[in-house]
Amino acid sequence: MRLILKVKVYYQNYTIFTPKLNLVGRILAIDYGKKRVGIAVTDPLQMIATRLTTVESHEIWTFLKDYFAKEDVEKVIVGYPMQMNNQPSEAVKYINPFLKKFQKDYPEMPLEQVDERFTSKMAFQTMIDAGLKKKDRQNKGTIDGVSATIILQSYLEQKNYIR
Repeated sequence: MRLILKVKVYYQNYTIFTPKLNLVGRILAIDYGKKRVGIAVTDPLQMIATRLTTVESHEIWTFLKDYFAKEDVEKVIVGYPMQMNNQPSEAVKYINPFLKKFQKDYPEMPLEQVDERFTSKMAFQTMIDAGLKKKDRQNKGTIDGVSATIILQSYLEQKNYIR
């Protein structure tokens, strides 16, 4: 759903018209794993990717149902693990059933798969660069959430570059 707002701002005796804001639904990114699922989301203008949470894999369906009920999500991005030779990695045996069930449960929701090569390593390096302590960097849930954010941010950058 797209919502266009024209905002009128009154400042002292002046009326200021701001440009129209084209608000769209959020994009949700999923870094699906056997044990945990990292989740990131954009702002309503689809400009900034932010780590949302990490949930246990068996809790993802409850999370998605609740999240879709309270937020306007336009699209879901799922990290798809590829090898260096551009063939799917072994981890797809966990992701493919998830993708199939997602499409069955949410047929109207656009779903895109994006290459997630090296996102866990990039997430770990990002946490080092951000100054997280070693104990915090060992939290696998944090790595999964940061990985989902990297997947989403790279998707946004690619999308904006293609325009």
